[in-house]
Amino acid sequence: MQLTPTERDRLLIFTAAELARARRARGLRLNVPEATALIADTVCEAARDGVRLAEAIERARSVLGAEDVLPGVPDLVTEVYVEAVFEDGTRLAVVGDPFHGAGTLGEAAPGAVLTDGADGHLPEPVRTLTVRNTASVPVSVTSHFHFFEANPRLDFDRAAAYGMRLAAPAGSATRFDPGAASEVGLVPIGGARIAIGFAGLVDGPLDAPGAKREALRRAAACGYLGAIAAPDSTDLDTIAAPDTTDPDTTNPDPIPPHTAADDDREDAS
Repeated sequence: MQLTPTERDRLLIFTAAELARARRARGLRLNVPEATALIADTVCEAARDGVRLAEAIERARSVLGAEDVLPGVPDLVTEVYVEAVFEDGTRLAVVGDPFHGAGTLGEAAPGAVLTDGADGHLPEPVRTLTVRNTASVPVSVTSHFHFFEANPRLDFDRAAAYGMRLAAPAGSATRFDPGAASEVGLVPIGGARIAIGFAGLVDGPLDAPGAKREALRRAAACGYLGAIAAPDSTDLDTIAAPDTTDPDTTNPDPIPPHTAADDDREDAS
C-alpha cells in the first residue's frame, strides 16, 4: 500500500484520536495531545462525510467539553488548525475556542508560554501578487504552505508563486474572503527547498530540472486557476497568468539569488 505524506499524517491523527476515544470510554480525562487529535479528527471525518467547512468546524467544537479533559487543557487548547480534504479541495479548518471559554487559569495554566509582547519575525517580501478568491467561502493559507499549491479556487499567477511562501510570521495564516482580491508578499522557501505533500503537485526538490514545468502541467490539468502549462520550448520565467486586477503584477521582478543568509533567516522564523 503506497501512502502519500499527507495520507500518513491523516493516519497519525486518526490513531491518536482513536486512543483518545478509548481512554475517554474508560472514564479518563484527556490531555492536550489527546484532545487536539480528537478535535482534528472530527473535522477530517466530517469532511469525508461531505459536509461543508462551517459544519465540520461546528462538529469539532461540540465533540468535547471541559468535563472531558484534564484541568488546564481548555486554557492551552484555544485553537486547533487542521487541513482536511473537502469535496471542493483541501481546506484549512480553524477550530476556535473548542471549549467555549471554559479556560480559567490564564497565564497560570500548565505549560503556558509567556512572551515579551514583540511581534514575530516578519520576512521582507521579494515578490507581490494579487490574489482573488473565486470560491463562495473564505480560504486561509498558512505561513509556510507552498503558495503555488494553494487552493485551486484562488486566482493568481501560479508560475510566479512557484517555490515561494507567504511573507508572514511562522504559524500565522492569511485569510482570503469570497470574491475579494488582495495583495500578498512572498518569499522563497528556504532550507533544502523540498516540497513534500501540500497538494501533491511537486512532491520533491523544487529546483530539480523540469520540476517547475511538470508542476505547472499538473496544476493546469487539475483546474488550478492561474496555472498555464508551458510548452517544452518556452522559457518558464516568461509564463504569467493574466491579471485583470493589477497589470503591474503580471510580470513580477525576478527573485534574487537564494543565499545561506536567507536560510538562516528562514530557520529563525
